[in-house]
Amino acid sequence: MARGSECRNSRLYYYSIKFALSTYATFFSILGLLILCIGIYAEVERQKHKTLEGIFLAPAIILLLLGFTMFSVSFVGMVGSLRDNQTLLKMFFWVLLVIFITELLLIFIEIIFENKMNAVLHSNIQEGIRHYYDDLDFKNILDFVQEKFSCCGGDEYQDWQVNLYHSCNSSGPLACGVPYTCCIRKVPGEVINTLCGYRTLSKERLELLNVIHVRGCIHAVGLWLKDNFEATVGIVCSLLLPQVVGLVMAWLYWQKLNEISSKLDTVDFKMLEMRDFSFGAVDLSGAGWCWCLPREGGYIPISAMEEGEEK
Repeated sequence: MARGSECRNSRLYYYSIKFALSTYATFFSILGLLILCIGIYAEVERQKHKTLEGIFLAPAIILLLLGFTMFSVSFVGMVGSLRDNQTLLKMFFWVLLVIFITELLLIFIEIIFENKMNAVLHSNIQEGIRHYYDDLDFKNILDFVQEKFSCCGGDEYQDWQVNLYHSCNSSGPLACGVPYTCCIRKVPGEVINTLCGYRTLSKERLELLNVIHVRGCIHAVGLWLKDNFEATVGIVCSLLLPQVVGLVMAWLYWQKLNEISSKLDTVDFKMLEMRDFSFGAVDLSGAGWCWCLPREGGYIPISAMEEGEEK
């Protein structure tokens, strides 16, 4: 216990926590800014051919929200750690905690109300299928999912009826069919027949077992997550663990600053009258390039009269 307390009171402990939190926040600030820039570019491109609305249908909106949240929260933590600003550190900690708890609640809601969540997801996928050829981002994502998880549509292959080109009431080569990404490939690497799903919507499921994938992608992805439990846990941990690390470091650094503040002279926190204070008298030697490193006794000079009053 004594050695642990001695370690926490050492300068090495202070600088280690400060460096770790600053590095953590800076990394995620840069990452968030990068995602935000990609989201802005994707949204500008989407606006040129704008047809879809909503967070579930526009990946650019998801990137914008994710990038902005990551950058803003991490930037607050970065500035707070560099400047030893307890207000910014508290803000960083509590906002990150709210985000973490919200994600946990969403995971529990998905587990408990799986059917209702699937229904919401199905309605959004159907809306995307309705505008399948109008939004290239959604089209590429759905094509990838259908090929990767051997599925077709949201709930089942009949979901393609809502698309204007694939509806059985329309005319043309795509009428009453499904995209080629729904088709079963018997030989890996074979030349793709883009009309392999021709007239499949007018047939029953048993007739199509060797032609296209009849199960929906919602069920296919759900089964994959359940069958690959280790991968699912790994995905969840990769999302939540960095936030836990940030919360722990922010808490430790916050407590360390409280401890330092209680030991140092409180003159640094007094409301000084401007007529008695000159910025030119402040000696910032030892504060470092960021003007953020602490110094025993503080940086604000104390007049002889004040020293006498304090004694």
